Amino acid sequence: MELAINWITLKSNHKMDTIMANEYIDLESLKFLLYQVHGLQDVLNLPNYSDYDIGSIDLLLNSVKEFSDKEMYPYFKEMDENPAHFKDGEIIVHPQVPKYMKAGGEMGFIAGAFPYKDGGMQLPAMVINASGYIQEAANNHLPGYIGLTIGAAELITHFGNEALNTTYVPKMLDGSWGGTMCLTEPQAGSSLSDITTSAEADGDTYKIHGQKIFISGGDYQGVENIVHLILARIKGAPAGTKGISLFVVPKHRPTTDNSLAHNDVQTVADFEKMGQKGYCTTHLFFGDKQDCQGWLVGEVNQGLKYMFLMMNGARIAVGRGAAAIATAAYHASLNYAHERSQGRKLSNTGKKNIQQAQTLIINHPDVRRMLLLQKAVSEGSLSLVFLTAKYHDYSNSHTDIEERKRYKLLLEILTPVVKTYPSEMGRVAVDNGVQVLGGYGFCSDYILQQYLRDIRIFSIYEGTTGIQSQDLLGRKVTMENGKALQLLSEEITKSIKASMTHELLAPYAHKLAEKLELTQKVLQSLMGYAIKGDYERFLADATPFMEFFSNILIGWLWLDMAREAQQALVMGATENSSDFYESKIHTMEFYFTYELPKTTGLAEILMNGKALTIGSDKKVFA
Repeated sequence: MELAINWITLKSNHKMDTIMANEYIDLESLKFLLYQVHGLQDVLNLPNYSDYDIGSIDLLLNSVKEFSDKEMYPYFKEMDENPAHFKDGEIIVHPQVPKYMKAGGEMGFIAGAFPYKDGGMQLPAMVINASGYIQEAANNHLPGYIGLTIGAAELITHFGNEALNTTYVPKMLDGSWGGTMCLTEPQAGSSLSDITTSAEADGDTYKIHGQKIFISGGDYQGVENIVHLILARIKGAPAGTKGISLFVVPKHRPTTDNSLAHNDVQTVADFEKMGQKGYCTTHLFFGDKQDCQGWLVGEVNQGLKYMFLMMNGARIAVGRGAAAIATAAYHASLNYAHERSQGRKLSNTGKKNIQQAQTLIINHPDVRRMLLLQKAVSEGSLSLVFLTAKYHDYSNSHTDIEERKRYKLLLEILTPVVKTYPSEMGRVAVDNGVQVLGGYGFCSDYILQQYLRDIRIFSIYEGTTGIQSQDLLGRKVTMENGKALQLLSEEITKSIKASMTHELLAPYAHKLAEKLELTQKVLQSLMGYAIKGDYERFLADATPFMEFFSNILIGWLWLDMAREAQQALVMGATENSSDFYESKIHTMEFYFTYELPKTTGLAEILMNGKALTIGSDKKVFA
């Protein structure tokens, strides 16, 4: 529990004459979702998390916000203007990166999710994601360094032997050593079956040879070592994904006298990106001098299976990061709208009175529409992140084995959605934020353009939108004869029935019920192709289906938020809090009026019999 105490009590030593306005997040909305809507207490009641209560979590999140205010947010713009770059064989990063890694070890940002037996804090995924969300809203360039270290360490703790755990995990959890996951190669982007990085047995280790590209946090000054978890093919292994193994390949290999020796891992370059410039993305070469040693993790030819077992957490984290950027952008554009005077309100005659003083743009209906869209998307996305994290907690820690299985299926069907909706619609929301600022939104003096550049990568991280969409429709919807979809429909139906008891919410509950029926019609139409064996046609419009399905799920989550808000008002919310709860109900009404109806057009696309995107002899791109 010492790490937990450190996280709550450690204060920043960073001194500043002035601190930038820290209105990048609404902590009250975060806690409303975490505590009231998604019931964190139910998760804390599980034996695995019984050392914590709402009071201690509240202190923890306040501490994270205080740290983020001082050590992350003030450097956000600076890291974009002074990006990570390759020089003399090394990646040069902003000085705040090593400071953040050190703080990540001291405050438990890295160890938070790990069980006590591995030296961790054994915090629920819901809390870990709340903490990560605050940090990413403050500065989305920094958390990735810790996130990749967590992912690499998790692979070792789950599948590595005792020697690997003892050698690497403690140094990674305390922030002394960083970590990465290395999948992509120049000729094998999303097609991992085409990996050619090789591994040849050499006594107790393997000689590794090959290259990896787009490796986030792949090399940088400020940590003593970087531990790469790489996918490679042992010579003689089966072709395709069945022949891929997983290896620990450190930049510097530990020696018997506790020193570090160079392990023939070379940094070739750092990719210059349009966004997230403070978060390095490297090109690495392994074994140029035939002296790169790797240690097998688990069994041979099981590497891809191991890597993908950790992907649920990684994909939730991507969605969380996109939700955080969308949130920060919303607050930036909202602040601007409250300060910027432009034009005059129309009178009831339809004419402007030029004698009137200019009005703040927050008073213009179209600006309010764009701001409400940002609010609906960012808070809806965070709600989706917390729900998926809750399913993750239950699937791992519920005391009832059958309930674990049920929540595992719910987690599986939501994972591609939680990665995709915040990434795709978050970008739309941030783009609307740029529009709120008008010409200033396109200028580097204002932060909206940076948020727009930063969020663009999130629909590509951890499997593109197309890949996630095919996973949703082709695997998750059909898994166990549609069991996951059935369970999710039951959860939505419970919410609809609960909302029917509120006179204000009943019309919206009816609308959502109609959308559930529409989902069945769409799936019946699409499944006809799968039954005939025409899988290309079945999956051709997987991305529009993702948009359709996600839109309905966010409607469900907003209905839940509005119901919790309505109950709070009925119970006698204070005058100060009543505006807060009314705003949730108003945003739900906006979502059901402006966003949910889009599913009708998407359904028309999905049930149209034409196959216009499938290749043929016709030269459509001539």
